[in-house]
Amino acid sequence: MERISPPGRPPAPRVTVVVIGYNDAAHVADAVRSALAQGPVVGEVIAVDDCSTDSSPAVLDALAAADPRVRVVRRAANSGGCGAPRNDGVDAASGAYVTFLDSDDVLAPGAAGVLLAAAERHDADVASGLCVRRELPSGREQPWQPELYRRPALVPRPELRPRLVRDTLCVGKLYRTEFLRAHAVRFPEGRFVYEDFVFGARVLAAAPRVALVPDPVYVWHVRRAAAKLSISLDRAGITNWEARVAAHRQAVDVLRAAGGSGGTALARAARATFLDHSLRMYARELPARGPAYQRRWWQLTRAYLAEFDPADLEAAPAPGGVIARVLFAAASTRDLARLQQVAARPARLAPPYARAADATPVWAEDLPQVTLDHLLHRPLRLLPLAVDAELRPRARLLRIRLHELYGRVADAGPAVVEVALAPRRGGRPQLRRTAVLNAETPGETWVAEVRLDLGALDGDVFDLRVRLLFDDGTSRATTARAVAGPGLLRRTALPDGRHGVVLVQPYATQAGNLAVRLAPGVRGVAEVARRRLTRLARALRPGENAR
Repeated sequence: MERISPPGRPPAPRVTVVVIGYNDAAHVADAVRSALAQGPVVGEVIAVDDCSTDSSPAVLDALAAADPRVRVVRRAANSGGCGAPRNDGVDAASGAYVTFLDSDDVLAPGAAGVLLAAAERHDADVASGLCVRRELPSGREQPWQPELYRRPALVPRPELRPRLVRDTLCVGKLYRTEFLRAHAVRFPEGRFVYEDFVFGARVLAAAPRVALVPDPVYVWHVRRAAAKLSISLDRAGITNWEARVAAHRQAVDVLRAAGGSGGTALARAARATFLDHSLRMYARELPARGPAYQRRWWQLTRAYLAEFDPADLEAAPAPGGVIARVLFAAASTRDLARLQQVAARPARLAPPYARAADATPVWAEDLPQVTLDHLLHRPLRLLPLAVDAELRPRARLLRIRLHELYGRVADAGPAVVEVALAPRRGGRPQLRRTAVLNAETPGETWVAEVRLDLGALDGDVFDLRVRLLFDDGTSRATTARAVAGPGLLRRTALPDGRHGVVLVQPYATQAGNLAVRLAPGVRGVAEVARRRLTRLARALRPGENAR
């Protein structure tokens, strides 16, 4: 990531960075140092320790002794959440502006200066920049809500840019301290999960001037292998969904209470975001959950969707709207695998393709009220085409199957499929191949077969990318559903002239997409075996699963 260089002379020390942490001695020093490295623009770093029981207090004391800008605030009792420590930091702040930093993340170099320059240039109450999700240990980076940050902009009133509600993070933003205090904008106290949702809504409801900065300012570290997962990753229990719905409901109430057309527009945008982001994300994971979770999730979600206005559903992107309509129409869980496909990005609408009595495309014959016109009346390049993929490592063969979609596919004329395996860690796709699509079942499916030399790949995890080309000149870039069955999605050891041996593991991602994990050479195979034995040992260790 490149260092950001703010224009003009260095700004005065006007920024307070509030760092919160609990039992995170391994990372909190890096967070604080990233704040200090912003230079003189940062006048103070307030490190709020939420009653840690590890060596975090000693780490913070050492940092404070080394740099007078560091002030340590220790809570007398653990708050159970992230809101109260951040509130403590704002209360203690002396800077004209304040920004938040979690103990396991870092600020991008120069971030505070760029945000402050934008805030002062536009007399903005909030300056917001690009947050980057960085997967560790791979280092793969993905921008968060990049559509908001494509170019610098000033938003005089939030309702003029309803997309602002999509960025639910409190981090990556610089707030005028007096603005927060004057409008009593605070985080929920205590054990409140997804406190960012409510805080962000309170900020927008106070009608700030918002300056948008395209530079990366915050690095959100995602550690999926951590012993204790972050809230955003620990979604296995139904309590996480309950907390997310409760926080979102409260955020919508805050926006609606702001009154006027602005509050209504922002509340509607917030509900559309719930359907397009939260609902789709959890629907993708639903088939992997147990029956009790699935039933409870279905009940909770239907109850919340009952609070939505019809216009809220119309404002949502089509895939989320379809999922919501199915949930609202069906009293009990159904079609989970198919809903998972619609929830994927890009969306896929798998067969069967039912029609109502008047020939209108519908979700199912017994749910004729769930129509699909709004999902289908789009250009072919945006249609939710269903593509299946079978990878047979021993035959070194990839089989692609394209399904019809209410006549749209046949009318366009399937011609060619281009496939590529893209490294999960980033970089250019590898093993690009092209094959002709041939009719398998006339008017229903088309098939192409591609030969792959898996040993030629450099990397460990690859996602399949598909591009469909049609006779009418259109195209559609998409992903493909991993097909399970005898001999499929199994780990296979293949002889290879380059590595000697390659261990190949095709698998379905959380969204059901086909991906492949490779372990080349004897060392790679041995490492896979070692990790598998380690997991087995942990599973058999007394009390391990109770933590």
